[in-house]
Amino acid sequence: MIGPTVSAGYAKALTDLAVSRGASRPALLDRSGISPGDLLDQDNRIPFERFKALMRAAKALCNDPALALHFGETSPFTEMSIVGLIAHASETMGEAFRQLNRYGRLVIEVDGGDSTDRFATVRSPDGAWLEDRRTDPNDFPELTESTFARFVCDCARLFPDTPLAKAVHVTHAQPVYRTEYDRIFKAPVVFDSDRNALLIDASWPSRKIGGSNRYVFGIFSERAAALLKSLESARTAKGRVESVLIPILHTGEAGMERVAKTMGLSRPTLYRQLKAEGVRYEALLDQLRHRMALHYLDGKKVSVSQTAYLVGFADPSAFSRAFKRWTGSSPAQRRES
Repeated sequence: MIGPTVSAGYAKALTDLAVSRGASRPALLDRSGISPGDLLDQDNRIPFERFKALMRAAKALCNDPALALHFGETSPFTEMSIVGLIAHASETMGEAFRQLNRYGRLVIEVDGGDSTDRFATVRSPDGAWLEDRRTDPNDFPELTESTFARFVCDCARLFPDTPLAKAVHVTHAQPVYRTEYDRIFKAPVVFDSDRNALLIDASWPSRKIGGSNRYVFGIFSERAAALLKSLESARTAKGRVESVLIPILHTGEAGMERVAKTMGLSRPTLYRQLKAEGVRYEALLDQLRHRMALHYLDGKKVSVSQTAYLVGFADPSAFSRAFKRWTGSSPAQRRES
């Protein structure tokens, strides 16, 4: 599967919302070219173009041109992706925005243009602008609508007494459902702007998030983020396989058949692509488990048994044997060093 993709969990959340509002599930999937099996595993990947078709089919079948706004308003990020849980596990809002940049491509892959990050905070005399810097945003303004509505509404659930947005700027033209913008954002909205951005109070990035889960945050640390980022941008078969494997490694179901299906390939085709690069699938999986195990143990935030689970071993003793083969020492010794 070459080109940008969207997580199946994200596509399923949109599908479920549309069905709850009267759309036919078979008609939605048929119009978008998505099969029911594609949505069974939230870590599966859906081509971005099919997600766009899904959004537009959902708007038509629900007779709701503002459905993208309603998707952001009613579908909390924590319920559709681990990325939402990571953001909510952060200590501050600023840290949460940084995690969105680090892991956001696990949810939806977009081009950030000249910036390596999709989102940027730009200080101004009025506060700070939270900008969405993806390229060609008007090709799919529904993504702007759902993203900004989710930001504002998720923050309202966390901080009901402090609105996130003081103003909203979007690059697309004013739609016929302008009143829905006013209802959801509760702030001045400027259409045909030169940027897609929310004006927020400058204190927002330092605002503490109550009840943050440091265990979740610790698992997905900066080292894993850097690895993910490099893998997501890779166009080799090896890099694409690893980018599929990382989110599912903990399931223990990391067979070549499943990975090939997620990539939209047959097993023989994936085998040939890897062979052309001099890579064996079993060795690739083994090396990835080795690297991730070192990352978790060196971080000292999870136990040996938790590390075994995270890299796909159901039996800690099997993990210990593999780790000794990799390094010559036990995982307990590595963690204590």
